[in-house]
Amino acid sequence: MTTTLETAAGTGPAAVPAPAPAPARRAAASAATLALLAFAQLIISVDYNIVYVALPEIGGGLGFSAQHLQWVISAYAVAFGGFLLLGGRACDLFGPRRTFVLGLSLYGVSSLAGGLATGPGLLIAARAVQGVGGAFLFPATLTLVGTLFAEGRERNRAYSVWGAAGGSGLIVGALLGGVLPQLLGWRSVLYVNVPLALIAVVAAVRLIAPDTAERAGRRIDLPGALTSTLGVTGLVFALVQGPESGWLSATVVLSAAAGAALLGAFLLIMASTAQQVGGAVGLAVLVGVAGLGEHASAAATADAARTALFVATAGIALTALVALGFPRRAQR
Repeated sequence: MTTTLETAAGTGPAAVPAPAPAPARRAAASAATLALLAFAQLIISVDYNIVYVALPEIGGGLGFSAQHLQWVISAYAVAFGGFLLLGGRACDLFGPRRTFVLGLSLYGVSSLAGGLATGPGLLIAARAVQGVGGAFLFPATLTLVGTLFAEGRERNRAYSVWGAAGGSGLIVGALLGGVLPQLLGWRSVLYVNVPLALIAVVAAVRLIAPDTAERAGRRIDLPGALTSTLGVTGLVFALVQGPESGWLSATVVLSAAAGAALLGAFLLIMASTAQQVGGAVGLAVLVGVAGLGEHASAAATADAARTALFVATAGIALTALVALGFPRRAQR
């Protein structure tokens, strides 16, 4: 398409690029948004494996004892698994865009703090905050994929790209975890998240529409949030610590018992409120815990830190329920 313009030689046709049609602009924006969401999922996956591979260098650099070194991985797993339910609820209450930016911000700040750590305790605390960031980021990303793309082929394609990014992140993380410590030192495996998170936050502000100002009829259920978060955290802690301390040790048994009791209290609280979640959530927790227990037993003979991967995997099913279903069926 061309447009006629007045020129010095008179009136004549001059080639002027026509503006991109609206469908093309929407397609470009949709592709950029999907790339951002896949990038966020890549960050979550990379962060797990990149630290796992670099454990020997981290242990030597900060003087970790052999029995405490696994907590560089386990602190992330416990916080990630324990806060998934709360992250999904926060996404429903405050909006996926706010939760997405919050999760990325926690990732960036905690990664910087972990890179600057001067002792084992500081690094473990930073890794726990990273896990909390992942617990907020994951359901927000999942919700955005499910709401920003039209049902059918477009959404199925988005889920495929998003899932592939997560799988690729495990491979990329393993590669970077082996290369970066050799080139730049072990702290680089933590610092690498800082620019990645910053890029994603800036892109989210530009690409994702703001959340609605308020969500009528929805509120923070503090008793439910505390019992669910602490309950899942207790169970995940027991599963992660079991191979190291022994499944019948007092720490593991008490953590598992407390976690089960708190989750029971959570189900009772939900059953007595207008914001019922039904039996699906309880079933998801039990299925996830059963799967984790099976894999954690196998890890006891190989590598206790490997249980963290199964914690994150089992959390996917639980988060899918939280992000795609039960809070929105609650109060109308």
